[in-house]
Amino acid sequence: MTSHKLLKPYFIENRYRILVGLLSLIIVDLLQLIIPRIIKWAVDDLTTNGISNVDLLKYALYMVVLAMLIGLFRYAWRRCLLGTSRRVEEGLRNQLFNHLQTLSTAYFRKTSSGDLMAHATNDIQQIRMATGMGLVALNDAVVLGTAAICFMAYINVTLTLFVLIPMPFIVLGTRFFSKKMYRRYQQVQAAFSDMTELVRERFAGIRIIKAYAGEEQSSNQMRASSRHYVTENLRLVRVAGFFMPMMLLFTNICLAIVLFLGGRLTIYNTITPGDFVAFISYLGLITWPMMAMGWVTNLLQRGAASLDRIDRILQTPPEIASPPNALKPKHVLGEIRFQNVEFRYQSDGPNILSDISFKLKPGQIMGIVGPPGSGKTTLINLIPRLYDPSRGNVLLDGHDIRQFDLKTLRHQIAFLSQEPFLFAGTIRENIILKTGQPNDQLLTTAIDKAALAATLTLFPKGLDTIVGEKGIILSGGQKQRIAIARALLSNAPILVLDDPISQVDVETGQKIIAAIRQIRRFKTIIIVSHRISAVSFADQILSLDSGRVIEAGTHADLIDNNLYYAHTYQLQQIEEDTHAA
Repeated sequence: MTSHKLLKPYFIENRYRILVGLLSLIIVDLLQLIIPRIIKWAVDDLTTNGISNVDLLKYALYMVVLAMLIGLFRYAWRRCLLGTSRRVEEGLRNQLFNHLQTLSTAYFRKTSSGDLMAHATNDIQQIRMATGMGLVALNDAVVLGTAAICFMAYINVTLTLFVLIPMPFIVLGTRFFSKKMYRRYQQVQAAFSDMTELVRERFAGIRIIKAYAGEEQSSNQMRASSRHYVTENLRLVRVAGFFMPMMLLFTNICLAIVLFLGGRLTIYNTITPGDFVAFISYLGLITWPMMAMGWVTNLLQRGAASLDRIDRILQTPPEIASPPNALKPKHVLGEIRFQNVEFRYQSDGPNILSDISFKLKPGQIMGIVGPPGSGKTTLINLIPRLYDPSRGNVLLDGHDIRQFDLKTLRHQIAFLSQEPFLFAGTIRENIILKTGQPNDQLLTTAIDKAALAATLTLFPKGLDTIVGEKGIILSGGQKQRIAIARALLSNAPILVLDDPISQVDVETGQKIIAAIRQIRRFKTIIIVSHRISAVSFADQILSLDSGRVIEAGTHADLIDNNLYYAHTYQLQQIEEDTHAA
């Protein structure tokens, strides 16, 4: 396993804190070893009737001082070691989140959100437990166990050797069960991921479930997933649950050996009654290390399984990344060119786009139309490199976009997706998402261009209205106009709009299109739309079908062609005339 290297930077960074914590923990262990010696002295003095009240008080004060020191150093090791585990948790979670944001869109098409949520919560928690209490239990098993055995051997070597007879069985049992626990914990985590994804999906689609009265079916699916998770946990418990009683069994066998043999040695005066009591006390002290061996094995196996799962994600390279010596222009003109572009989502899958070629000059507007599934959205997703072409090139100002620094490239593009996504904040926060904090004039202008001003007056808090998860309090048209305002607020030289007026009425759509036409001199604009009126004014119009350009030209050119564009335009004109009547 190489995934442990993930922890190395955090251990190095917190090395002094860890050293202080381990030193404090060792001091606590050593102080605990003194207590049986004090008990021995007291018992021996009591059995010989050679003790006074002052001596008893002295022994009691020793115990109080030790208790205070143990409490002080225990606080220190908990603060240092458990605090470090929290820092490891924070660091790994941030590292995982940041890496996930670098991964390509294709990765999230094949990985469920529930699986990623399980990694970011349950897996990280198990790693924290392994690096925190796991380290503590491991130290106690080694230091406290070894020291206690040494003190026991000091009292009587023969008795100590008899007590150690079960130890080889503990080692063999630990090795046997640790492998099984590792495999089964992997299965538990996979079941947890599936259940988390089911819960997330059902709550995200709660309105559909209610609309179709699907609560019972949804509950049955949740019950089945939960049962599967419990079943996998029970399979783990069968192993881990057997392990701890095994440790206790060997501990009690040791105690039985001490009672029988140690009692005989005491009767024959080979050891004093105080030694006998101290030996039992030391046996009690190594009971925790023996149990800790089982617990720490469980913790470390869980942590190792989780660490492997996290490492697999962190080792996943982004399919789309900035090249070495990437271009980082401060400003681009906005010329976009496609050269014989082909695209497929899977290497062995069918082409979604085939032989796409066009050139769009700075300040021009391009419209893209076509039936559903013709490849319109896929085409514009290639411009900000959400995907890369399977063949051919996409050029920006004469340079292949794969030569650009990815962040720089995307800063040059204001992108409106087909399904506008809103975060669970205010309307203002959703509009200024990419631009930071603009001045009020720019914000007002963007709101006006998106035909959103009148809508804001309907909300008592206006721009400061909380929209809820995915903008749940808003209609589809309101969400779309907020997303349009977000895109128009950006000063990026390229504006890409995917069906920007699909969820608004005709009059509102005309206002938005008029606003877009006003900024055409300052931006290169690409508009995908099912409404011909949204692209009829464009300098170029592409008509796609089955991923191919079947016609291209101006509105007048395509009307003369009398193909898909012209037929769609005529049908929409009839529909608009019918509604007007």
